[in-house]
Amino acid sequence: MTGIAVSVLSPWSSWAAPSGVLVNDVTMLNPIWVNRLLAPRTTREIQRALAMSSGPVSIGGGRYSMGGQIATENSLHLDMRQFNQVIRYSPESRVIRVQTGMRWRDLQSVIDPDDLSIKIMQSYANFTVGGSLSVNAHGRYVGAGPVINSVRSLQLVLADGSVVEASRSANSDLFYAAIGGYGAMGVITEVELDLASNITIERQTRRMPVADYPRFFNDQVRENEQAILHNADLAPPYFDMATSVTWRASDKALTVEERLVAPGQSYKINQTVMWSVTKLPGGPMIRKDVVDPLRYLNQPVVRRNYEASADVASLGPIATRNSTYALQEYFVPVTQFNAFVKQMAAILQTHSVDAVNISIRHAPADPDSFLSWAREEVFSFVLYYWQRVGVDDREAVGVWTRELINAALLLGGTYYLPYQLHATQEQFSRAYPNARRLLALKAQVDPEGRFRNKLWDKYQTG
Repeated sequence: MTGIAVSVLSPWSSWAAPSGVLVNDVTMLNPIWVNRLLAPRTTREIQRALAMSSGPVSIGGGRYSMGGQIATENSLHLDMRQFNQVIRYSPESRVIRVQTGMRWRDLQSVIDPDDLSIKIMQSYANFTVGGSLSVNAHGRYVGAGPVINSVRSLQLVLADGSVVEASRSANSDLFYAAIGGYGAMGVITEVELDLASNITIERQTRRMPVADYPRFFNDQVRENEQAILHNADLAPPYFDMATSVTWRASDKALTVEERLVAPGQSYKINQTVMWSVTKLPGGPMIRKDVVDPLRYLNQPVVRRNYEASADVASLGPIATRNSTYALQEYFVPVTQFNAFVKQMAAILQTHSVDAVNISIRHAPADPDSFLSWAREEVFSFVLYYWQRVGVDDREAVGVWTRELINAALLLGGTYYLPYQLHATQEQFSRAYPNARRLLALKAQVDPEGRFRNKLWDKYQTG
């Protein structure tokens, strides 16, 4: 230990920011003062940092979680965004191992020349790989489920500085607890991922009454091997019509030659449209009668990587001084789709929620993850909304959020954890009963409870 302490002095001085650093997420709703900030580039630096410190440790990536999941007060904060190297890559085997601070967009740049694609990721490519693992993210990939289904193995640094390799066959409890564990178990430093082919895909859309959507999905999408990406959008104010968007494998000529969406583009038109449908009187009707018909007028044919490399900047500024856009997500068994849609619409209308969009996704059961959000086959509802940021405004959001959580729970569903922490302890315990199992394992590998953030500060006593 003394040797580690001596050898770490130089890297610590080089990488750690001065005492007292403010970190926040994209909503700017969760400013948290940490003691120190370290931007590691190697696993050894992380080990040394743990040896040199004794207090709480928090972990942040792209900072797209929205409820303090990246930090806690007075912690050593590990900013993982410089931890972004490729460890091993085998195009022939379609597998890659990377440091977890790498963003999906950077990973796409590595594999695209070999016509390979990420198997499972979110709709936007700005997130870090480790951040996606920590929340067990999912995307629009038909039949794929959460990102854990593309993970072969991972490397984890525990609280005592030891390095552990975990997979479905080795240290499996750590594997299933760390993925989707929101940093509770340790620092996920490396991950080995399966890849997919970068095929050509064509967009097809169809508009229908929302009550018809489950049958349409089951008949046209669920078992269709040509369906690669899929979601459906529900628009305010009534959420009674669904626009199905399916990207299918295609042998047609490309309509977009670019292989990846170029970073740093201007999205002023997108931002103006977003402002119009959100803020102007009659905005929902503008979207229904003008924006969506123009948006879905054509049937573009693109490479899979192009559609998967979308930039979150296309949504426009997330937060201002007085307001922010934010996300929530709810999961319900497929048989409860229509019941939840009706309850959700009623709650949003009763509380005059400034909902922008609800995106519907599908996922098969994920029975193994400790904090699984799909213990059976589910539809998910991703709610994108706008709110002001005053104390009263936040409390009002909490009221209707807890009503939506109750609606999902009563139908046998759950809610997603990367967002604002409005759920009660009782709601959290009902939604994630295996949290007790995760915390029991955490007590073994992190007995002093060093790995923390605001999520676990609030719910780990339940």
